[in-house]
Amino acid sequence: MLDVGAGPGFATLDLAQLVTPTGRVIALDESDRFLRHLKERARVLGVSHVETRAQDVQALDVTPSSVDVAYARWVLCFTPRPEDVVARVAAALKPDGVFAVQDYVNWGALSLSPKSDAFLRVMPAVGKSWRDRGGDWQVGGRLPAMMQPHGLRVESITPLQRVARSTDPLWQWPTTFFANFVPRLVEQGLVSANDWREMAADWEVRSRDPNAFFWTPSMIEVIARRV
Repeated sequence: MLDVGAGPGFATLDLAQLVTPTGRVIALDESDRFLRHLKERARVLGVSHVETRAQDVQALDVTPSSVDVAYARWVLCFTPRPEDVVARVAAALKPDGVFAVQDYVNWGALSLSPKSDAFLRVMPAVGKSWRDRGGDWQVGGRLPAMMQPHGLRVESITPLQRVARSTDPLWQWPTTFFANFVPRLVEQGLVSANDWREMAADWEVRSRDPNAFFWTPSMIEVIARRV
């Protein structure tokens, strides 16, 4: 299996359990820091059938027709050339091999209840910063059309949507993301310091409200097979 854009390897280690030690997972990422973290976690857990490779997934270099399954989650949305990733993965797959992608189809659909005006003011800046770096938070809508020219037959398209209540573990995802990311937008002049302070205060209030919930960005799962 290929874990395309593995990051720190959270999915990689899950995939390693699926293939069992009789198989192999190749984790690809351009970040040496993430790959070092993954190798250390694999060592601690006694997982020996994970291989790491430092690569830009847009210039994927894997032996043609050598891979049974490829998986990419939250990767294509960040790449300026997602079509290149799809083409390279398709070439690496064996005939009848599978490419499974989970990515955003509408990141802008996220919402917070009860409503926060500061939250609504800050979110467009998140999208702008994403687009300025060449990303596309609606890339999932283009995926099936990307796959067909490279010999991939789309077998299923499934919506992925979740709701996080303030009492759920998933609530920590936006809490951590906003705390780490929005201050950078303030530094870049995309968000005012006052808006960030107001949003952070509103988020803290919602975090103590058992009736509050966060509607996660809309995702899509596309599973395709090489013909």
